[in-house]
Amino acid sequence: MLQETIKNDLVAALRAGDEVKKSTLRQLMTALKNEAISLKRDLTEEDELGVVKREVKKLKEGMAEFEKADRSDLADAAKAELQVLEVFMPAQMSDEELESKVKEVIEQVGATTAADMGKVMGVAMKAVGGQADGGRVRNVVQQILS
Repeated sequence: MLQETIKNDLVAALRAGDEVKKSTLRQLMTALKNEAISLKRDLTEEDELGVVKREVKKLKEGMAEFEKADRSDLADAAKAELQVLEVFMPAQMSDEELESKVKEVIEQVGATTAADMGKVMGVAMKAVGGQADGGRVRNVVQQILS
């Protein structure tokens, strides 16, 4: 399970004195525990991955805000934390793989116009299984349907 890997990495970070990795992994462990408490059950691997994705998204949004506010020090800190968390994300699909998967979904759903984008997006996001960002999927769907 992902939590075991995170715990092992946290122990290694503690021993190495890596402050950024240590604090980032502690935040992630807290987020995982909070998710388990809110769901009132043990987390599945899919649940764990969802928490990691949510934390990555928060960091990316924060990094964008920091850059917009011209706070490069905070943006760099968020980028360092992001690098720690991206290790736990699934490998991302190449553009060609993503396009192929989206075309399959479009055929499966029977979509023909941009008005069918909502139907396609839900199925496509499940099909890529976290191996592509929602923005990338949306762009490919828009390209194909328009």
